[in-house]
Amino acid sequence: MLNILHLDSRLAVIDKPSGLIVHRSVLDWHETRFALQLLRDQLGQRVYAVHRLDKGTSGVLAFALDKDAARTLGQAFEAQQVDKTYLAVVRGWPDDEGLIDYALSRRYDDIEQVPPEKRGEAQDARTRYRTLARAELPVLVERYPQSRYALVKLLPETGRRHQLRRHLKHIAHPIIGDSTFGRGAHNRYFASAFGADRMLLHCARLTFPHPDGGTLTVNAPVSGRFARVIGELGWQDALAAALLQSAP
Repeated sequence: MLNILHLDSRLAVIDKPSGLIVHRSVLDWHETRFALQLLRDQLGQRVYAVHRLDKGTSGVLAFALDKDAARTLGQAFEAQQVDKTYLAVVRGWPDDEGLIDYALSRRYDDIEQVPPEKRGEAQDARTRYRTLARAELPVLVERYPQSRYALVKLLPETGRRHQLRRHLKHIAHPIIGDSTFGRGAHNRYFASAFGADRMLLHCARLTFPHPDGGTLTVNAPVSGRFARVIGELGWQDALAAALLQSAP
């Protein structure tokens, strides 16, 4: 059963677990479980995906329950009228706060028909971040006798595919557990030391216009293996304080 964080006549918001894809994709053709299908079966009605989270990312994921709501929510995401708050564990110690303003080449699904001249086209992309906590562990993972890690709060101002993962790689602080843009040695260390064999990226809060008017904010607490990492590294207080704030 999916954990439903909010449900009304127009929309449903779930806490998507890491490892679950949102809907059927040619990139994950072997998968047989999808958040959209599971929620449809759980509610006993049709649901509409209005945005996505990567397979490895957990947290707040919204679905519309009718076509009009799907159109309204889709337009809100397109117009960047949605505030998203993510948490991530990264390699190294980033600055206390900053803005990553780095254009990203557009990525398409294999099924999309895109002219060759359009592929690789750069799109502006901006992510604000704040470092919430840091830890230095007496373990040699790569070439140094100590290894540094940090818990960061991420607020994307644009919504490009894999934006957070690519932006953190760009500033040399890749997300732990990211098999595509991360560092294998650090991913393996966290899997061995903390049992964290997932990507440590979580959508903790989503604020968006409700189709019937007003604004809805939905929170998803950190849980499972992500929560274990935070506990083992003593970051609980820093996380609790950060989630009380509405800005980075």
